[in-house]
Amino acid sequence: MPNIKFTKMNGLGNDFVILDYDEYKKANIPADKLALKLCNRNFSIGADGLIIVNPNTDKADISWIFYNSDGSIAQMCGNGMRCFSRYVYDKKIINKKEFSVETKAGIIVPKIISENEVCVNMGIPILEPNKIPCKTKTNLNIPYTLNNKDFLLNTVSMGNPHCVIFVEKDSKELAYKYGSIIENDKLFPEKTNVEFVEILSKDEVIINVWERGCGITSACGTGACATVVAGILNDYLNNSIKVNLPGGTLKIEWNGSSTDIKHSVFMTGRADYSFFGETVI
Repeated sequence: MPNIKFTKMNGLGNDFVILDYDEYKKANIPADKLALKLCNRNFSIGADGLIIVNPNTDKADISWIFYNSDGSIAQMCGNGMRCFSRYVYDKKIINKKEFSVETKAGIIVPKIISENEVCVNMGIPILEPNKIPCKTKTNLNIPYTLNNKDFLLNTVSMGNPHCVIFVEKDSKELAYKYGSIIENDKLFPEKTNVEFVEILSKDEVIINVWERGCGITSACGTGACATVVAGILNDYLNNSIKVNLPGGTLKIEWNGSSTDIKHSVFMTGRADYSFFGETVI
């Protein structure tokens, strides 16, 4: 049984096991099964996801392999991207502060701002229902009733699908109660992340997230981006927003509008080391 070296990092408490490509190959088991093993909080390291540094790309400066804790592939993860970016820069795998990363959601461009802060160009949001994907005619204010409770769903893709629901209160309780049901609703052929959002002002929100493939997490970067996009399209929010998540805050900026959506979303937040170690596979 080989020993493999790993790094544990977190973005606002959304935590990840990070492996160099050589360590991943040493494990000699499929990445989905490796994610299930390493992310198990009772019998292994524990994490919301597994990130493997992949230098084998001709489309960008570097690439990654990303799996959720349940072994499913994630097209994109904002908090994971900030951690990945700091990791490859600190280890001098990448020798510039702004670089490109190949992901399942396309090319993402992070920029190292300071020792523990990263800004990520998350790209242009996807709003066409069939591309999100969701089985609806529109992506905004879709009536939805669950256990005699009425919601309005707003669907956005940031390379991965999101369902944003604006509520007046109890976002945490609603995420726990309804997150899994909505994630697995037949409206979403690839399942969905679910955000329950309380608006404090046009410049600040509180979000509680049920992540696809993970459940409740401390933070979701793509969810924060999707929320701000939905909020701006509904004229609830301004273009630069403080997003409060259980694990901390993110700054999200989007200069788009309902008449001009072709603008990238920018996410800025922390990326922190938790610990380093070795584990037996």
